[in-house]
Amino acid sequence: MSAPGRLQPVPRRSTAALIADQLRSAIMYGELVPGDQLGETELAAQLGVSRGPLREAMQRLVQEGLLRSERHRGLFVRELTAQDVRDIYVARLAIERTACELIMRGNRGEATARLTAALQHLVDAAATRDRVAMSDADQEFHQTLVSCSGNSRLERMAQTLLVETRMCLTVMQKAYPEPDELVQEHRKLLDAIADGDEEALLRLIESHMLDTVDRINTPACSNDGTGDLTESSPAGRS
Repeated sequence: MSAPGRLQPVPRRSTAALIADQLRSAIMYGELVPGDQLGETELAAQLGVSRGPLREAMQRLVQEGLLRSERHRGLFVRELTAQDVRDIYVARLAIERTACELIMRGNRGEATARLTAALQHLVDAAATRDRVAMSDADQEFHQTLVSCSGNSRLERMAQTLLVETRMCLTVMQKAYPEPDELVQEHRKLLDAIADGDEEALLRLIESHMLDTVDRINTPACSNDGTGDLTESSPAGRS
């Protein structure tokens, strides 16, 4: 047995971990949509893996709350209710509001530079009107925002909400803002940081999150009567 604290060779990632990554990505980008059933035989063949690591990977996603298990039926991609959407964005607001406060007390110059680059990616994506690209750039902006706080725990917490955020966005097609509007919302956040206006920044980040909840939970979205949001077209505002 090695002594505590002694460095050891880092093991390669397991097959189950790699499969779990692929399944998360499929859920994130809408290849697997809420309510889809995951068939072991089909998935194992598609991924070129045996059922053992596939089952382990799927159980990881059950533990993460991305899949749900139904007795005698199997595993399904979890549907998000209106309350789930609100909970996700309230959690994100808590993380990002704290990140904003830390940024304002830290290196605002570095944060402004990094967020300026992230905003440019969003501008470029908006010019294409490609909603997947816009979603990627939008989330990059918010991940950069949290990263600029310098708090690694906040970053990890934000990362755990990433897939669920993208699941929320799949129900937002009809309520999706125009590209220019999306860019301007993020530009205002950047301007508040650059100007050192903490009050405005905190007000903007709160309205950004809560307005998105209202958009996603709009009655225009399909609802199956149980509170599950069922529209599945990809969209991209985070």
